[in-house]
Parts: sequence; structure tokens; C-alpha cells
Amino acid sequence: MKTPPPRELEILGPDDVHVFWLPTSAIAGELATACEALLNDEEKERRARFVFDKNRHEYLVTRTLVRTTLSRYAHVRPSAWRFVPNQYGRPEIAGPEGAPRLHFNLSNTVKLVALIVSRDREVGIDVENSTRSGETVGIADRFFSERETKDLRALAVEHQRHRFFEYWTLKEAYIKARGMGLSLPLEAFSFLLDPGAPVRIEIDPKLEDDASTWEFRQYAPDAEHLGAIAVRRRNGAEARVTVRRARITVGDEGVFAAEASASASGDSPAEG
Repeated sequence: MKTPPPRELEILGPDDVHVFWLPTSAIAGELATACEALLNDEEKERRARFVFDKNRHEYLVTRTLVRTTLSRYAHVRPSAWRFVPNQYGRPEIAGPEGAPRLHFNLSNTVKLVALIVSRDREVGIDVENSTRSGETVGIADRFFSERETKDLRALAVEHQRHRFFEYWTLKEAYIKARGMGLSLPLEAFSFLLDPGAPVRIEIDPKLEDDASTWEFRQYAPDAEHLGAIAVRRRNGAEARVTVRRARITVGDEGVFAAEASASASGDSPAEG
């Protein structure tokens, strides 16, 4: 079989930040079987260690989304990407040789996975199923700053759960953008969510970071999910953020990312 011509690459400029989300149900049947071929040996072994089928499937969708999406921006087959963890465990691109060193970050939750990609900016993403069962507001004291907890408790009870997930996703996006995971103490930075204003962050000096270099956006893929992204400003310029629902398909050349559709929640995520 002849090698198919390379697909036209998508442009990812220095100020562009692209967000993709995908329901886990979008990959099933024969497509799921084809996606399994994208995984390297290490990924296959890690996937096999999950006890439950739903977790194995979620992992498959996550790896498929990142591999096919990165191939939007480089003439690299999805299966050819290689990754290495940084010192805190976050995966980064290690190959193949000559491939662009894009910045990316992944998040997964019940029924959905999300990915953020940039060329020259530190980025982080989180998404949560806001309808899931389990404790939310009751654990704020353990995970939020004193200011966030106070502001959360000041809200009417019926609004507290939504605000909890706003704080949670924003804090996750920030620590993931820093690439340091939970080595960053969650109480050492606070988010300010003022109606009608952009999301702002206050950072304890001990974290050695400049709050003015960060911008944050919120997005809602569907009625069940809430997410947030963190983006480091580049030369003071704000990012151009687009949010899209990914599409994965399979053809003669294997699995690839098809044209993505604009998110129902808009290409300009809400700020605050």
C-alpha cells in the first residue's frame, strides 16, 4: 500500500492556545480497536494495570487524543510520538527527532477528556464532572486558601457547589501549568472571581511566581462538565484561545484527528 500524502498542517502561532475536548463515548467498537495500535509498549502495560474497564477505556481515549492532536501540527504519525516525564511526572515530548517541542497538558474526568496545546507558552488544563457524587464544599478547608474558603462560604448555599468546581479546576490548571504538581501548596495561591471581571490570581511570594504573567479562562464542554485553563503570557501578550470538540476517525493510513468542531460553549471561554 502506498504511503498517503501528508495532511495539511494546522497553524499554531506563538499566541495561539488550542483546547480540545472529547467524550469518552466517542471512541468505541472498531475505532477503539484501531486506537489501541497507537499505544507504545509502556502505555499498553500501564493501561493493562487498571482494574476496571472504564478506566482502561478512559486511558485509551486520553492517549489517542494527545497523539492524534499533536499530529495536527507536525508531519508525524500519531503512533510515532515519544514522551518522557519531567521530574514531577508530567509527560513532555521527547521525539521523534525533528518534531516540534509543543507544550501540552491533559485532563480526564468521568465521561470526558480534555487537552490544551501551545507552541511557546506554559499551559495547564483541568476538567471535572460537576454532577459527580462525593464531597465537594465540605472539603474546601483542606484544599483551598483561607480567602477562597471564606468567599465560598459567603455565597448562598445553592451556588457553593458550582463555585467549588470553579476553584478546583482553576487551581488544578495552575499547578499543572507550573509542571510541579502537588509540590505547590494549594493554600499558597488564591483565585479572585469577581462578577464581570477576568479571573485573577494572588500568589504567595514563597512560590516565586509573578501573578501578572498568568491568564485564566473557564470553559464548559457540556452541561455536566466544567473546566479551566492556565496560560503563561508571552511578552505581555494575551493568548488567542479556541475551544473545540475533537473528532477521531480511521482511514487507510490509520487513526487520525479529523476536523474539529467549535465548542457549543464558544471559542472564547468565559472569564470569571
